[in-house]
Formats: sequence, C-alpha cells, structure tokens
Amino acid sequence: MSIQSSLVYMMMKYRHLFQGRWKPETWDEHTSIPAFRQMCEAGNRRMESRMPPGLQVSPFTLEGMNAEWLIPSGAGKDRVVFYTLGGGYISGTCSDHRTLVAKVAQGSGVAVLMFNHRLAPEDPYPAALEDSLTAYRWLLEQGAVPQNIVIMGESAGGGLCLATLLALRDQGLPLPAGAVALSPWTDLKLTGESYRTRRDVCISPPGMSRVCSQYYVGDHDPTEPWISPLYGDLHGLPPLYINVGDYETMRDDSTRFAAKAQAAGVDVTLVVGAKMIHCYPLMAGMFPEADRALQEVCRFIRRRLGKES
Repeated sequence: MSIQSSLVYMMMKYRHLFQGRWKPETWDEHTSIPAFRQMCEAGNRRMESRMPPGLQVSPFTLEGMNAEWLIPSGAGKDRVVFYTLGGGYISGTCSDHRTLVAKVAQGSGVAVLMFNHRLAPEDPYPAALEDSLTAYRWLLEQGAVPQNIVIMGESAGGGLCLATLLALRDQGLPLPAGAVALSPWTDLKLTGESYRTRRDVCISPPGMSRVCSQYYVGDHDPTEPWISPLYGDLHGLPPLYINVGDYETMRDDSTRFAAKAQAAGVDVTLVVGAKMIHCYPLMAGMFPEADRALQEVCRFIRRRLGKES
C-alpha cells in the first residue's frame, strides 16, 4: 500500500473528522437521498478542472434519457464503451460521473456512451435495467456492431452491467465483445461474508447497502438474477474483467460471481486489490495502485475491441 493510497484511505475513512463530526455517517430510512445526490454532483463540479485535454463532451437525449458521449481526441464512435452508472441505484448521473468516466475514455482511446437511467426510490427495479436495455438497443440501431462494444460499470453500475448481459442473452439480443465490472454489486440480498469481515475497513457508510437494496428491490425478490446477477445462470457471457478492493464489504460480490462465472465456462479475469477501496481504478491520478489498475482495465478494453494485440 503506497503512501499516497494510505493518505487517500485515511481521508475517506475518517472524513467525518475533517467535517467536524466525531461520529461517522450511518445510513437508515431517514437518510436524505436528495442531499446525497447533491453531494455527488458537487463532488464532480470540484473535479471539472481535471478533465483530460482534448476530450469532447457531447450531451444529447437518448430515448428520453439525458446521455453523453465522451470522445477522446482521434477517436470515432465505431468502437464504444457502453457505461452503466453506479450510485447504489439511488444516485448516478452523467454529470456526477463525467470526470471519473473521462479517465476511461482517455486511457482506452475509445468513445464512452453514458446515460441517466431512472433511480430508486422513485423508480425501483426494473426501471434501471429497462433503461439500460433501451440504450443498448438504441446503440445497435445507430449501426454499432456488438463486436465493437464493451459494456462497463462501477458499483451498482457494475451489477447493472452484468444484469444487462444476462437480460440481453435471455432476450436473444447480441452480446458485446466484453464487460468490465468495477466492484460490482451482484448480491442485493447482502449474503457475502465480506459484509461482516470487511465492515470495519470499508469506507462506505454502515447501512448504505441495506437501504439502497430496499429502495431498488422494492416488492421483488432480491435473488432475481436481473437484480442480483450472482444468482443467475452465467453460461454464454463474453469475457469479463472484474476488479474489486479487498477493503470493501462488496468484495465477495465480485469473488463469488467470478468463481461462478468461471465454473460456467466464462473467460474471467479477477483482480482483488490488496488493501484497496471501493472502485479504486477510477481514482487514477491520486495514487499509483489506481493508476496501474486503470491501465489494466483500459488494456482489456482495447484488446476486446481489437485495438491492441
């Protein structure tokens, strides 16, 4: 664990002290979702000055959803990273993800498509999945070739990325060339041992996963595969790249899913970052472990899209 990553971890783990509060934040049914969304938007605005030079940001409307293309210099739309936004299914927009996802576009040299799926609790399951499928079908209708698409997401967006793959396969739609899932949320029933064993080192507020799961699952069974991909039949999926930090309660969502996918014959690359936190590759530029992790992610994307041997 580098000095830089140790400092980032300390600042995030004990952020309540820097904010003048003795007790860390916890989540329950009284936690303000609008306030959390505003905090996420404000965080991105503080990072806007760090956008990669030459990156084109093109907002548009996709089947009624706000969407954006992030296009690095010299890239076209013939190869695409189809990005499903994270945020616990209760937050997540193009604007609050722009500076993070821009790193993927710049590092891979591939255009990224993002879109604002509907959010819980206003719109629980299956709203986010329906929007993801709508956006993917739209991309195909624009002439995109499935072999030139990699689907990617982080956290709940990583789970949505994998759920979208299952739904595409089940509905007989063509699958993309590969998928990248960063710290994917694959088990909304929260049964992994890491929810207990990594509770004290995880930077996520206690109770957050439970609250977000309740809001998104609604009246459904959390073990439905299109909600929690861990419980699905995983045969026939394209090559997967899964990255997760060892210091997060969702660790077992990744390790268990990867093991099950491999048993089903799927080509899976699993990386568990020692002493790393949730979705750490998107923190590239802050510490060397994140830099290396994002480089590996982008290398996988380029390989799947035929841009690197």
